[in-house]
Amino acid sequence: MNIISSLLSNLNYGTILFLMLLESTVIPVPSELVVAPAAYHAAAGNVDIFLVILFATIGADLGASINYVVAYFFGRPLIYRFANSKWGKMCLLNQQKVEHSEKYFYDHGVVATLTGRLLPGIRHLISIPAGLAKMPYWKFLFYTTIGAGCWNCILAAMGWYLHAIVPEEQLNDKIEEYSEYIKLFLIAAILMAILFFVIKHAIEKKKNKPNTNQQP
Repeated sequence: MNIISSLLSNLNYGTILFLMLLESTVIPVPSELVVAPAAYHAAAGNVDIFLVILFATIGADLGASINYVVAYFFGRPLIYRFANSKWGKMCLLNQQKVEHSEKYFYDHGVVATLTGRLLPGIRHLISIPAGLAKMPYWKFLFYTTIGAGCWNCILAAMGWYLHAIVPEEQLNDKIEEYSEYIKLFLIAAILMAILFFVIKHAIEKKKNKPNTNQQP
């Protein structure tokens, strides 16, 4: 973790890609403390904001692909064995978290690969059930890129905004504070979207249901 702390204090495009790759596997690297500080420095003219988002998204795709490939080829027994091992615990992982991500995937279908990238606790694990379900890789990569790209844009916007109001020594504290608000908003937005589609599906199903009360 000292290596990660050192990388976080010296952000550039290479470290952004590498840390976001780790974040999308099972290594506990908070994306908020990678993309937002990089965008903060972009606002100061040190790096390019669009390249920050690009390299962060590529890193997320690479890390998610590692999870996907391992789950696809080695299956649930290996995933659970690792989650329950001391190495899994060092990565703040356990079988319950993996099962939670699986339930989210199977409840919401392949689009969960997109929406799951926006949810805390699910973001870095949603690629595992995608691999277990043998989801086509290019479809998986498409949804992952959109979800990761959206999340990185949100973090970049936050970091850019904070540059105008927060001195650098207070940056991490403010990122953590603002991240909580963003997480709550995204959870609420996704739940509302799910509710909307459930209600819409129920209404359409009711409309298409044949009327058995009609006289012949």
